Amino acid sequence: QLQASGGGLVQPGGSLRLSCAASGISWNGHAIAWFRRAPGKEREGVLCIGSSGSSTISADGRFTMSRDKAKNTVTLQMNGLKPEDTAIYYCARYRAGRRCITMTPADVAYWGQGTLVTVSS
Repeated sequence: QLQASGGGLVQPGGSLRLSCAASGISWNGHAIAWFRRAPGKEREGVLCIGSSGSSTISADGRFTMSRDKAKNTVTLQMNGLKPEDTAIYYCARYRAGRRCITMTPADVAYWGQGTLVTVSS
């Protein structure tokens, strides 16, 4: 089971830190990812860490995803938030053997329940 937390209402330019804790499921040896679904849109991938990786950063430098193997948690640090980042954010553990080359729901074995992020003034 995956439990996501940390969502909320933030003003444009602000920051949020999402966390996802795993119970009964291990992240180790699997790719892990954050997805999001904005209102009226399809679910899309945000960031993904491979099975041996520990962190990654988005191309624009605003989001950083990290894995803490000791705590069995993953985090998504989001800075410089924009209204278009408003969405429900989901953590996910990939199926065995799937890699971060693709980021589709079909890659995912386990989903967190989602946490709502609203960016608005």
